[in-house]
Amino acid sequence: MAREGETERLAAYIDAGAPVNMQNAKGDTMLNLAAYSSHPETVRMLLGRGADPEIANDRGQRALSCAVFKQDVESTRLLLEAGADPDAGTPSARTTVQMFGGSPELAALLA
Repeated sequence: MAREGETERLAAYIDAGAPVNMQNAKGDTMLNLAAYSSHPETVRMLLGRGADPEIANDRGQRALSCAVFKQDVESTRLLLEAGADPDAGTPSARTTVQMFGGSPELAALLA
């Protein structure tokens, strides 16, 4: 549901007791998946329900780096406002924007 941007349906599951920071077999949280899939409304909902933006998957990737890699400015803003560290993770969001030629707007957000 996080990958598909099924925000309302996913919110109902979380509100019914599903752990907001649940991880799949690769360590991805729903926040990682929503950010990587460019679903800012789902990112907003998850953060509003307490999702931790600093949980890394098994490869050290965090939601902020996922959003930056996908050039998702809105999700990047939301994650930064929620306290995501642009220098954390492997690669970090700042490194990701440099490696993959992020937009000037993304680079400015991470500056």
